[in-house]
Amino acid sequence: MARVGKRRITVTGTGYLGATHAACMAELGFEVLGMDVDAEKIGVLASGRSPFFEPGLNEVLARNVASGRLRFTTDPAELAAFGGEGAVHFLCVNTPQSAGSDAADLRYLNLAVEALAPHLTESCVVVGKSTVPVGTAAAVADRLRELAPAAVETAWNPEFLREGHAVADTLHPDRLVVGVESAEAEQALRDVYASLLEDGVPFLTMDLATSELVKTAANSFLATKISFINAMAEVCEAADADVVLLAQALRLDPRIGTRFLEPGLGFGGACLPKDIRGFAARSRELGVGQALAFLHEVDGINLRRRARAVTLARELCGGSLEGRRVAVWGAAFKPDSDDVRDSPSLAVADALAGEGALVTVYDPEARDNAAKYLPHLGFADSAREAARDAQVVVHATEWPEFREIDPVEAAGWVAQPHLVDCRNTLDLAAWRGAGWTVAALGRPAAAR
Repeated sequence: MARVGKRRITVTGTGYLGATHAACMAELGFEVLGMDVDAEKIGVLASGRSPFFEPGLNEVLARNVASGRLRFTTDPAELAAFGGEGAVHFLCVNTPQSAGSDAADLRYLNLAVEALAPHLTESCVVVGKSTVPVGTAAAVADRLRELAPAAVETAWNPEFLREGHAVADTLHPDRLVVGVESAEAEQALRDVYASLLEDGVPFLTMDLATSELVKTAANSFLATKISFINAMAEVCEAADADVVLLAQALRLDPRIGTRFLEPGLGFGGACLPKDIRGFAARSRELGVGQALAFLHEVDGINLRRRARAVTLARELCGGSLEGRRVAVWGAAFKPDSDDVRDSPSLAVADALAGEGALVTVYDPEARDNAAKYLPHLGFADSAREAARDAQVVVHATEWPEFREIDPVEAAGWVAQPHLVDCRNTLDLAAWRGAGWTVAALGRPAAAR
């Protein structure tokens, strides 16, 4: 493949990953064309706005749409015409969990390849960024060779974005992982990320299969670490010990590290739950299911924390939630996001309602998404409104504004000052001092 000057970039799929990647590639100075079959979403992006909440993304989108470096389309044929020779075409489509199975659903990825490949009449590189089961990249490469008129190289460049930090994670990543089959594909990605490499970002080159495993292995390790501290919370509750103090001690061990030892309601979102399930499913297909059998328990620990939060709320209500008014502070799966996919907070709210509670939810950013997902719940415009006449308040997502609430003032909002802290980020001594009866995951009775 001939070298070109400034390579043009296209991005297929403009969800969370694709919209962020397209905007950030334009921010690095490339001409970028994003494509999606969702015309409404494309219209929003073309106006320089994000269809979802992500700190800093609107500013990057607006700046680069206004400059002309970033455009959007619904036509896959336009991608190939725009890119020309030497283009780098990124595939950023969603790979959700299959209905009725733990395996990944690759239909959107396959559709994207089928739509793009016939239009690739000039040599280029197609780069997958979606999280996929190991072996998918090789299958994509085979399909591109079958369908594309020109010589097309395939590479895989997994993403490691954290919702709430996606722009920074794209423009200042901790590492770049690329799976390639040729020197041409590697050079194309070195060209794309040249400015990041100049800043010293590690660039790890490997085969396609290993690059796919890096992403799923990283997410599985992270999920395991989160579930480990929550397993310790279960033990602490049984032993009347304090998981918060335990976590503080563990963080001082350099072999363990300081991050992701926050005991609480566990992980959720669009990545970790479906990725660990998909990884385990793929291991079974490869005949090594026993190697990842522990991920089933990692998943189980995570889900048990949700059930335990409901139990604590029920206990504070005297053993029954029927007819009780419950305020749930938080619906997003994490702060700085409006994503409610597999949200532990929203799962708890739904479970409370399932036991007959009258649930009102407040979230600074995720209210609309939560209301679409669970319209039978009540929704409020503020923490105070949600807590009005409540008999128990459940702190479910650790938004900073909840830590700033004055517990003395909040006691005047509710019918009964009962609090369940699912995230262990509130000052429980201050809440107890204001007259609240407090329960918290993994804390001893004295600390509750």
